[in-house]
Amino acid sequence: MSEQENIDLVTRFCDAWSNYDIGKILEFFTDDAVYHNMPIQAVQGKDAIKGMIEQFMAAFDGAEWEILNISATGDVVLTERVDHFTGTKSMSLQVMGVFEIKDGKIAAWRDYFDLAEWTKQMS
Repeated sequence: MSEQENIDLVTRFCDAWSNYDIGKILEFFTDDAVYHNMPIQAVQGKDAIKGMIEQFMAAFDGAEWEILNISATGDVVLTERVDHFTGTKSMSLQVMGVFEIKDGKIAAWRDYFDLAEWTKQMS
């Protein structure tokens, strides 16, 4: 895929969070994809990713990911985002995301954020 196609894929993935359709979100991943929310241990495979997302989203009704900047070099896409979460608690979190693309799917996803900021907003 071209760099622009990779950017488009990741943009669609980020947009998919606004509907929070877990099935649709999982379609973006390879079967053996790795998801690493950097302050937490990495998980591998769609089932593990589904579990991590469900656990993470348990406190929220929805999400809106605001992409501030996006760039690609080859099969790696970088996003600078503000992830907004709504529900019983609402919060916004600055995130730097790295996505590795393989055969038109996300093979690896790493998000970097300030865990102290997350904890502060969740308490």
